Amino acid sequence: MTLNPDLSRTEDTTGGGPDEGLRRTLGVDRRRFLSTCTAVAAGAVAAPVFAAAPALAQDRGRDHGHDRGGQVLVPPHKRGIILYTVRDATARDPLASDLPSGFREVFKQLARHGYRQVEFAGYRQHANAPGGDNLETVQGARLLRSWLDEHGLRAQGNHGFIPPSWPLTTADLDTFKKHLEIANILGMDHMGTGGDPTGSSYRADWDVAADKWNALGAIARREGIKLYTHNHDSAYGFLLDGGPLDDQGRPTRSSGIRKLEYFLKVTDPKLVWLEMDIFWAHVAQYKFHTYTAHDGASRKSVFDPAGLVARNNKRYPLFHAKDGVVSTTNGMGYDMVPFGTGVIDYTTFFSRVGQRNYRNPMVEDDNSPSATDPAQSLREAKISYDNMAALRKRRG
Repeated sequence: MTLNPDLSRTEDTTGGGPDEGLRRTLGVDRRRFLSTCTAVAAGAVAAPVFAAAPALAQDRGRDHGHDRGGQVLVPPHKRGIILYTVRDATARDPLASDLPSGFREVFKQLARHGYRQVEFAGYRQHANAPGGDNLETVQGARLLRSWLDEHGLRAQGNHGFIPPSWPLTTADLDTFKKHLEIANILGMDHMGTGGDPTGSSYRADWDVAADKWNALGAIARREGIKLYTHNHDSAYGFLLDGGPLDDQGRPTRSSGIRKLEYFLKVTDPKLVWLEMDIFWAHVAQYKFHTYTAHDGASRKSVFDPAGLVARNNKRYPLFHAKDGVVSTTNGMGYDMVPFGTGVIDYTTFFSRVGQRNYRNPMVEDDNSPSATDPAQSLREAKISYDNMAALRKRRG
């Protein structure tokens, strides 16, 4: 079995007990594996991987580049969060809570934490918040921009509307252009979606998706916006592109290229960009490591998330920085936790991908909102910020 390629090692996994293969597949040392499994079993959050102290207040707002601990891996002006992480706070009724509620108050709190960038996940909030429930309009965008400016935040993207139909309908094209106008008002460099270009495993469907994204990317480029697609684990599975055909005339075997790698090859690098969700990329590393080749042989190919980014340098301006602890039961290899409290080696990842003044990592934790602890998502946003700010490139 192969270790996490981010650690640049491979080992044989014979022996070591029933969980040894999982530990090695995830690239986690034995002590860390046992501690995180214990934390999962106890319902607790694992100890921070990086043993990093919270960021000093004076680090926020400027990039020292180097300090006694080494090079800062994520400069202050690049530390962001997708608002999906705090969706309960933006959706909270300000008349029923003293906690930050609605976009304006959430922006204020995130800025206090140190964040300088946000990524939207739509433009809706609670109806009682300033501006009303739906800010997906030109007027709403101007209001949002005024609040972003008020708190020193910059919008870098949105998981919003990508036309589902192809060829485009007039109505979908008009809606797409409206979202581009909103993005420009908000000052975004990027606009995208939270879904994969297609859920298919077949090359023909990815060819259609590439035609669609190239066309949409050309429209976005004319408006000064980079169009991006955010991807989950399934997009890193193996493309079915050869071998015997099934009864519907579809290929059943793979050349070993991954679906998203193929998409990168058949889309125009001047028109289409990507946002890697680093958590889901590591889930894919755990899940998709063996394929059936065109000749029927079973072959291994372990996914290297940082390697894919490095090979496609400027195609990845955005990341979702999401962490996980080891899970032996959920089929994914990891359970989500706040950034910096899991086992994903972000120090190595960010060091390998480089381009630190180009990349825009957005903290994300799908599970931060809590039904029993309404303050949890913003509190964990602070934990995640501090851990991101503490990342330093290792010396030597």
